[in-house]
Amino acid sequence: MTDNGGHEFRQAANYPVEQDEVVEPRRANPTGQPIGVVLDVAGAGAIIALDPERLSECAGDDDPAIALAGQVGSQVKIRAGDNWLLASVRNQKRDRRGTGGIVAEIDFLGEGAEEKLTGRIRGFRRGVTRYPVPGGMVFAASTNDLRHVFAGDGRAFIEIGTVFPTRDIRAGLYIDSLLGKHFALLGSTGTGKSTTTALMLHRICEAAPQGHVIMIDPHGEYASAFKTNGAILDVGNLRMPYWLMNFEEHCEILLTSQGSNRQIDADILAKCLLVARSKNRLAESIGKVTVDSPVPYLLSDLSAALTKEMGDLDKATGIAPYMRIKTKLDELKSDPRYQFMFSGMLVGDTMAEFLGRILRLPTEDKPISIIDVSGVPSDITATVVAVLSRLVFDYATWAREERTRPILLVCEEAHRYVPSEKNFDSSSVGKVLSRIAKEGRKYGVALGLVTQRPSDLAEGVLSQCGTIISMRLNNERDQAFVKAAMPEGARGFLDSIAALRNRECIICGEGSSVPMRVTFDTLEESKRPASEDPSFSKLWRETGGEEEALERIVERWRSHS
Repeated sequence: MTDNGGHEFRQAANYPVEQDEVVEPRRANPTGQPIGVVLDVAGAGAIIALDPERLSECAGDDDPAIALAGQVGSQVKIRAGDNWLLASVRNQKRDRRGTGGIVAEIDFLGEGAEEKLTGRIRGFRRGVTRYPVPGGMVFAASTNDLRHVFAGDGRAFIEIGTVFPTRDIRAGLYIDSLLGKHFALLGSTGTGKSTTTALMLHRICEAAPQGHVIMIDPHGEYASAFKTNGAILDVGNLRMPYWLMNFEEHCEILLTSQGSNRQIDADILAKCLLVARSKNRLAESIGKVTVDSPVPYLLSDLSAALTKEMGDLDKATGIAPYMRIKTKLDELKSDPRYQFMFSGMLVGDTMAEFLGRILRLPTEDKPISIIDVSGVPSDITATVVAVLSRLVFDYATWAREERTRPILLVCEEAHRYVPSEKNFDSSSVGKVLSRIAKEGRKYGVALGLVTQRPSDLAEGVLSQCGTIISMRLNNERDQAFVKAAMPEGARGFLDSIAALRNRECIICGEGSSVPMRVTFDTLEESKRPASEDPSFSKLWRETGGEEEALERIVERWRSHS
């Protein structure tokens, strides 16, 4: 498309052209008519010239895929030998040569054979084996073309929505690729991220009713969504034994000192913890016990060991480290907020029972555990998540000789637990989730990360996620971070993440056949999480019952604090 108002393009397309011709508007552009021409070709994409008149004709077509032909995010097809090459339009700009044409960059998605009778794409596959040549014609991809592109290939999948811009092509995610190579669900607050998470987990549980899913719920949102097919665990019924913590996790909870004093306190705690663990009868049968061994011990034995070590000192000035640990231990034992973990009733050997409850072994028609940590004191929340995550990974590691079933661990507010280097605080939860991201697939542990701030997430962890599901991201830093983590061929799709509507997303990676923009299904109200924003305009018009409600709130507040 060069001079004379685009005449060169239309001559190449075998259209008779006259200087003063009048083109009658058409209701639609037949799929056999080209809409553009290839100008330059590179490894991952090409530059094409589009004819505005042809695009206007396409805009009136009943097929929504053709009606949006040439627009940013739409798909086009280019003939390459005997095959069709499918590409996505990344951007558009006006031809600077004054021709009135449009120049666009496209990203190659894959290729398929041509169906001889209809000219449609069939047998679509990722990758490019034969490139188009400059001068090749560009055509609009129809809904029937896209139907073959997004058709399943026989692998197990879940349906989560409709492929944009079509009305009826279902968007599927391949279960094994989605979970086997981890996934990340990203989206700013208010975009429908929690409902989308619930939708995906419901679809997974429906497809695999004997699955094993663990959801770390930091805000207590998901209990209402899974009350019929999930086991709801919170501070009221979690009953998580303190002795399951390893030494590093003990240090996070029991040590309050910093700097050089912390190492002194850690050495004392290691010595006394080993003494306490060794007093259990189970330790005798095991043989060698370490500070990390998940062997039950009495909190009173740990306190007694601290007292004994402190009494053996020659000078009173050296008792400060012992008193720091003992004071913290007494606080945990007496504070009712910590009773879900530091109760004297949790000293029995309930390790197998606890693992069975959180891992859903057996499933008992409830394949998902919702672990609500919203009631956990904030100072130990990260440690509790670390213990749960590490137990999942350690179980999978030690179960390699058994024919165990894989486990999916989903972590909401993931940026709180695996932060980027600038926010990294050397916490155990960041280490264990990073390890699961890197090594989990070897042992059958899948990781799902959900966050509204991907730029605050550890980059190495996000890069391990084979599938990225990105809803609208309002922050430019978040947008740039996600684009940098994706392959080159998906960049065009990700350029539109700032313009997505609620309940829309861009899906890229192993879980989908090609990058796609998806409108999510509407989830039944009974299956939605309790995450809807309050309506100020409605609730601020209501009145009455405030005093009674306030009394009930204060009573709950005091009884749970």
